[in-house]
Amino acid sequence: MAYNSDNDIAGQYSVSFPQGFDYGPEEGEGDPAGGAQDQKPKILVMGLRRSGKTSIQKVVFHKVSPNETLFLESTNKIVKEDVTNCQFFVYHVWDLPAHLDYFDSTFDPELIFGGCGALIFVIDSQDDYMDALSKLHFVVTRVYKMNPKIKFEVFIHKVDGLSDDHKIDAQRDINQRATEDLADAGLDNVHLSFYLTSIYDHSIFEAFSKVVQKLIPQLPTLENLLDIFISNSGIEKAFLFDVVSKIYIATDSSPVDMQSYELCCDMIDVVLDVSSIYGGFDSEPPVYEPRHNRISPLSFDSDSDSDDGEIIPERVNPADSNQRLAVIKLNNGTVMYLREVTKQNCWRLSVY
Repeated sequence: MAYNSDNDIAGQYSVSFPQGFDYGPEEGEGDPAGGAQDQKPKILVMGLRRSGKTSIQKVVFHKVSPNETLFLESTNKIVKEDVTNCQFFVYHVWDLPAHLDYFDSTFDPELIFGGCGALIFVIDSQDDYMDALSKLHFVVTRVYKMNPKIKFEVFIHKVDGLSDDHKIDAQRDINQRATEDLADAGLDNVHLSFYLTSIYDHSIFEAFSKVVQKLIPQLPTLENLLDIFISNSGIEKAFLFDVVSKIYIATDSSPVDMQSYELCCDMIDVVLDVSSIYGGFDSEPPVYEPRHNRISPLSFDSDSDSDDGEIIPERVNPADSNQRLAVIKLNNGTVMYLREVTKQNCWRLSVY
């Protein structure tokens, strides 16, 4: 991608950076996860027992296989986790067990919910969800009084076992019942967001991405920058990914196609797996000659029946140890381009 001049772009686009916008501390300037705990956004995960709360966190943040979550025990204490994979955005995730009452004298509800950015309530779609809706209504009415700025997110979970029609019916029914209950309580201004999720596909990563994006104050700026990037290139879609969790921090303003997002997630898995064999991201990757002059041991041609084509992890400039990238060409002509943006696992993934 080539630019004629910076002045030409400045004349066409207006980019404003919010106060405090930065990439996080460099090495030697302190831990990005450090500092005051209250400064990092907090996401609470709640729901009834066996609704899938712990399984979601294990799959999203610990790369646990969905099949392995079948052997997880129910959470019996509050589990706090710092998500510091990406320097663009660090945050807390708290897993709150279902059997505890966080509004009695044993706990300080202001400490738990007062500084919370988002509350995710997980509902098992394959179970009778009337009790879950009652618990959701109880939690929302209490928490909203303490923290009116909180985002309420509802994951209608385990939809992999439902037909497409049943998924839509369940979402419509849960949405209607929950909204009507809040209206009856005089909370018409409380907004609930609903997502159909499963740990057996990419829907859980998509839903978590949407939740995280709501807590990023620089999101409009990031989207604007990605729009400018697309406008000055031949790219169809661009994402800013945390490659560890496969949560995308931002994307351009065009609608997200689920198939493209799934391809991007699959590419991340392939690149991480191949790189772990041939050097990995934790060590210096090998330096290759320009693509047209070399045959890379990391390149391969797929079978004719596959959609995968050639994967080419390489370095743009051997002198720049921080600019790592990978390119995958699919047999249908689609080119997927993954490039590192920050030093700590935040990558831009583009689809041509």
